[in-house]
Amino acid sequence: MRKAGGIIALIAGIFGIIAAVVTLFIGGIGGAFGASGHSMVIGLGWGGILFSFLVIVFGAIIIGSISKIYPILLIISSVLGMILGGTIVAIFMILSFIGGLIAVFSKEGDKKSNE
Repeated sequence: MRKAGGIIALIAGIFGIIAAVVTLFIGGIGGAFGASGHSMVIGLGWGGILFSFLVIVFGAIIIGSISKIYPILLIISSVLGMILGGTIVAIFMILSFIGGLIAVFSKEGDKKSNE
């Protein structure tokens, strides 16, 4: 189950980066047309890229590691991505949060599953 949580986090991180790029695009269009608050949308897009990248990194580490610290870091990155990444990114951060919970509560963390 630990590998499944890591794979879920990888998929969520990839889609989170796509959603963050869409958010940046929307903020850029808002800036081109002089909309108020476009700089906040652009900031949310950069936050989404940062935390989606962290979710990808921690998801990849979870697949090969038995330590319990990486799923906890994945959950923290997911929550921060939900807050600082914007609405579209938050949808995928919920998915990575679920992957982190699966990895934390898996029983494979105490022993190597390959042995």
